[in-house]
Amino acid sequence: MAKTQRIAVGAVAYDPKVVTIWEMINDFFRARGIPSDYVLFSNYEAQVEALLSRSIDIAWNTNLAYVRVHRRSGGRCKVLAMRDTDVEFTSILIAGTNTGITSIWDLRGKRLAFGSRDSGQAAILPEYFLGINGIDVQKDVRLTRFDLDVGKHGDTGTSEVAVLEAVTKGEADAGAVGDTYWARTLAAGGVDRNKVKPFWTSSPYCHCNFTVLEERYGKDLEEWTEALLQMDYNNPAHRTIMDMEGLKRWVRPQLAGYKPLFEAVQAVGY
Repeated sequence: MAKTQRIAVGAVAYDPKVVTIWEMINDFFRARGIPSDYVLFSNYEAQVEALLSRSIDIAWNTNLAYVRVHRRSGGRCKVLAMRDTDVEFTSILIAGTNTGITSIWDLRGKRLAFGSRDSGQAAILPEYFLGINGIDVQKDVRLTRFDLDVGKHGDTGTSEVAVLEAVTKGEADAGAVGDTYWARTLAAGGVDRNKVKPFWTSSPYCHCNFTVLEERYGKDLEEWTEALLQMDYNNPAHRTIMDMEGLKRWVRPQLAGYKPLFEAVQAVGY
């Protein structure tokens, strides 16, 4: 049966490549007879408001934006899918090699750098994980926050770049970054291993997902999701999209992986 209602998908324009990615994703869906289009936002707070007001049907959310939707909707929301790389995300603490820091308990009295205050991986979750291990970042360390690109929830990576630079230059003794930023920077040769070392990795948690309101979910969004899950990394045309978006396959939601962030948001009072 022909479909006439356009499915509006929200995405945050954290980088110019977002337009390229979503133009290709549009082509992917149109080739399957699914009228999907994207709406760009400058920040996740605006995107969340658009989803809650039904201005868009689906939001490509960070984990923090998902938590916001869940709380604002009283839990009446649904996750359609996520990337395989979103399933076991971790935060990493790095330290200067000459600081003597080998464990989180060595952080007491040290200079600790966090990324943007709305970065789950570089601020909110590190503060939470340290707290449950007995380190209060408000009392036990000298904390510096790099509040860069606030509203984009750490997507741009600029605050993590600042954290790494501060540790490398000796302006901070330790800092928090996400594992994907760390791995990417290592692979690109952007880490001076003589000056910086990782010393702690968090428990895994989930990152981005496609979020919808329960009342909006229906056959059209089910078909949209099924089509998305069929994107194949072995198909060269699909691979271009997937490489740019940082995944090998789309997967069904694993909601238990968001529990740490729900707890963290409550614990740190975000």
